[in-house]
Amino acid sequence: MTLDDLLLVGAVIVIAAIVSVRIAHRSGLPSLLVFLGFGLVLGEAGFGIPFSDPNLAKDIGFLALAVILAEGGLTTNWSHVRRSVPLALILATVGVAVSILAVAIPVKLLLGVDTITALILGAVLAPTDAAAVFSVLRRLPLPPRLAGILEAESGFNDAPTVLAVVLLSGAAQHMPSLGSFLLETGSELAIGAAVGLAIGPAGAYALRRIALPVSGLYPIAVLALTLLSYAGGALLHGSGFLAIYLTALILGNSKLPHRATTRGFAEGTAWLAQIGLFVMLGLLASPKEMPSAIVPGLIAGTIMVVLARPLSVLVSALLGRLFGQDWVTWREQVFLSWAGLRGAIPIVLATIPWAAGVEGSKTIFNEVFVIVIVFTLLQGPTLPWAARVLKVSAPGEAHELDVEAAPLEELNADLLQVTVPPGSQLHGVEIFELRLPRDAQVTLVVREGRSFVPTETTRIRADDQLLLVTTAATREQVEHRLRAVSRRGKLAGWYGERGLE
Repeated sequence: MTLDDLLLVGAVIVIAAIVSVRIAHRSGLPSLLVFLGFGLVLGEAGFGIPFSDPNLAKDIGFLALAVILAEGGLTTNWSHVRRSVPLALILATVGVAVSILAVAIPVKLLLGVDTITALILGAVLAPTDAAAVFSVLRRLPLPPRLAGILEAESGFNDAPTVLAVVLLSGAAQHMPSLGSFLLETGSELAIGAAVGLAIGPAGAYALRRIALPVSGLYPIAVLALTLLSYAGGALLHGSGFLAIYLTALILGNSKLPHRATTRGFAEGTAWLAQIGLFVMLGLLASPKEMPSAIVPGLIAGTIMVVLARPLSVLVSALLGRLFGQDWVTWREQVFLSWAGLRGAIPIVLATIPWAAGVEGSKTIFNEVFVIVIVFTLLQGPTLPWAARVLKVSAPGEAHELDVEAAPLEELNADLLQVTVPPGSQLHGVEIFELRLPRDAQVTLVVREGRSFVPTETTRIRADDQLLLVTTAATREQVEHRLRAVSRRGKLAGWYGERGLE
């Protein structure tokens, strides 16, 4: 395919994916299934685009997961999840270990696979998917503690499970002792945490003190810092995924310039990463091999949902209670068990043993693909119903709200920022003397680093920053009036100045 062909196909896929997100949002169905479907249609069973390189798929998957985790950290409100972090960390570590064993033992007995294969399958299925959890749970009115547990867990559990799958894939050739396994896992997590906790605050400090010439550079700088954390952690033989999540969490909760722009950029980049990731995984899958994976996949998936996930939640709740955490009621435990959504991460993890040449790894990939499709289709749309039946929903809790954009978009309005330069005739003009259209209003004045809401008699000074809200219909008129007053003062109209240029 030529570059033009690739651009055409890519643009059509992205546009179709965006349209499908709207449909999936209304139905409550996680959009990942639609994206996987695009990949299957484009692959060998549809248009015949060949793709069967597990090494390339693993690298692309890791990059996409890094971007998705960065967005998750940048958009997570620390004040909402802070109380939930201890229990989320237990779920992401001890809970993951319990889940691996609770899947591996029954799978070995029921499916007759060897120990390493069973452990790899358990490790691949252990993590919840950040993208799936964020896209579904942020639309549910859940109590802050419950939502915080699920959100923080999905961000933290990628790192230990990636390490577990990598080490177990290597163990297929040489089985390490339990002590060395735990030591290596612990050291990589510690290095990743250290990198994330170093780059996050340092990056926030630098961005607050370095005035970039263009506001669009701030979100790029933030994303670059998170990727620097990921790469730095990996190069130091630590967990890049833990490093990037911690860095993003710190940056996302720091007082940075243009935070709303950064958040919007991160969300857009993460959506693009999700679309590309799921389509790629759909291309990698071979539909003709799936029928043989259905029965073992359903068995392993049922074990995961019915036994492994509830057991990991129960053990984590008991440990949390020992460490002084509030008890998780049985209703909350059932919901936490059912809301442990799997998405792209298990499928990406299944490419690791495949790329390492582990015997039977392609079968693991096919089974995981079946599990993700079936159980996402089963669990995702039923979460609102489960929350109501278990009485864990909180109708009084607000849904996720984009405070910056929601009201302005609904009113078809724009937010303008005006800096009053030295020598401008705006200096000394009172707000009411601007004589702006009725649909425009100066809502905030920033002066000498402090902000205040102006009155009609507030005098504008040089170097002030004015924030104005105006409807789209009158925006051009507002800009002309401000230019005119800046040139000739409050009597600009009398002097014939219209500010048209």
